[in-house]
Amino acid sequence: MSVSQRVASDDQLARLLQIGIVLEEVVEARAHRHYQQLDAELDEEVETLLADAAEESADHRERLEAIIEGLGVDSVPFDEIESLVDARYGRTRPEDFDDVLYDQLCNEETAYKFYDDLIEAIEGSDAAFSIDRDELIATLTAIRDEEAEGVREVTEVMERR
Repeated sequence: MSVSQRVASDDQLARLLQIGIVLEEVVEARAHRHYQQLDAELDEEVETLLADAAEESADHRERLEAIIEGLGVDSVPFDEIESLVDARYGRTRPEDFDDVLYDQLCNEETAYKFYDDLIEAIEGSDAAFSIDRDELIATLTAIRDEEAEGVREVTEVMERR
């Protein structure tokens, strides 16, 4: 399932939102992993950045879950969605990066691009969803904008170093 296609049904929208949930789980898990593994090396600014990223991801998951509940569709098993996410977005691992900040930047950019593509696919669709389209786009736009802010924050920290 690709975000580059138009979103044609509640079921397809739900699956794409589930991909967003798994992406958020990946961001949160990687932030926690960095925090735990590199705790002695992290300064307060990076610790705060990782904590904020994890908290934001949890909030995004809750908002996406609420949208899916509003759709009233059957959910796809987690392992199916996880394999879709891994195939499309899981090409890198935390250990692929020399620095915590580069990994975090990659995570933030990946999430931003996913939401940007999803919004474009929804806007390009003439499908009637069982939830309000304007509210859906407003929620996804807010999440995308928060991801963009995360990219800016990580970039600013990197530039100061």
